[in-house]
Amino acid sequence: DDGSESLLDVDFSIWKNWWIRGVLSLAMISGFFMVIYLGPTMLILVIKCFQEIIDIGYRVYHSYELPWFRTLSWYFLICVNYFFYGETLAEYFGALVQREESLQFLVRYHRFISFTLYLAGFCMFVLSLVKKHYRLQFYMFAWTHVTLLIVVTQSHLVIQNLFEGMIWFIVPISIVICNDITAYLFGFFFGRTPLIKLSPKKTWEGFIGGFFGTLVCGFILAYLLAQFQYFVCPVEVNSKTNRFTADCEPSDIFVMQQYTFPFAVQNILTWKTVNLYPYQIHSVVLSTFASLIGPFGGFFASGFKRAFQIKDFADTIPGHGGIMDRFDCQYLMATFTHVYIASFIRGPNPSKVLQQLLVLQPEQQLSIFNTMRDRLRDRGILPPAAM
Repeated sequence: DDGSESLLDVDFSIWKNWWIRGVLSLAMISGFFMVIYLGPTMLILVIKCFQEIIDIGYRVYHSYELPWFRTLSWYFLICVNYFFYGETLAEYFGALVQREESLQFLVRYHRFISFTLYLAGFCMFVLSLVKKHYRLQFYMFAWTHVTLLIVVTQSHLVIQNLFEGMIWFIVPISIVICNDITAYLFGFFFGRTPLIKLSPKKTWEGFIGGFFGTLVCGFILAYLLAQFQYFVCPVEVNSKTNRFTADCEPSDIFVMQQYTFPFAVQNILTWKTVNLYPYQIHSVVLSTFASLIGPFGGFFASGFKRAFQIKDFADTIPGHGGIMDRFDCQYLMATFTHVYIASFIRGPNPSKVLQQLLVLQPEQQLSIFNTMRDRLRDRGILPPAAM
């Protein structure tokens, strides 16, 4: 009897943990999309991830009573965010920013100001060096910069993806979440074979089940979102209203097309053609990466936590750990998405070129106009009498 009661207690504990994780997962997903809707508040997540990693180093550093580590870490975070997000504003919305006289100086000398701010922090670090602790202080200096590279640089790529169209932001993030959930479910119900020593609870059954579940999830989500301009159009500034808009003629990858199956597949499926959005094919590539390579971001985080003998980065979310514990795979996915867009998707963007032209001096704009007019005349697109 005692043995059966103990077994029931274990089963109840497992299901209770599963229920808590499930409810909190839904709450986190809802909260995350609320943060997306609110826009700039997403920076809060970046700051929180940075804090969780820096605090681990601070616990080691603080025991030696050495100065300025936390202060300098936050100072460098401000500098790097100022540089990256300032670059984004100048690149995508330069014409809008230039209308504000108070911002023209900041835009024109943005990189010089950013570098000057960084140099100030660099000098403060050198002045903070304490005899007999040089090596530890340089360890912590490197710790801060690696954290900035992992958190801030990757989050900047997330924002870059967002400006390409909401769909390039939502689908990659959603399929990572889907992979995490489906892999957990398959592992919970069917897991028997350990996958990797860094994460003893991960199983091959969960890994393979998560792969197929992610493919289905990404394919369906891509089909649903590709139908709406709000998700597929790049973010632009309406010069008349000075407001952000997502209104455009969808590119070819968001237009339904007919594909013919290879002859061998036709004999198996008895179908000759299928109608798809080309983006659905791209979603298969993104889903494959999210399910096969994305988990290695989680394995990396597991190894990091084992190195410092901690269970989670923080205890912000009951049953899930810290914000960084939930984003360990997202940053790797964001980088891949950015590289994929730049390599296979992105073409010339007339709106972006126009934004850059509008910030030029009038004589520079006139020179470009005359050059374009002559080129169009030479190609026969403009009649000779045209201005």
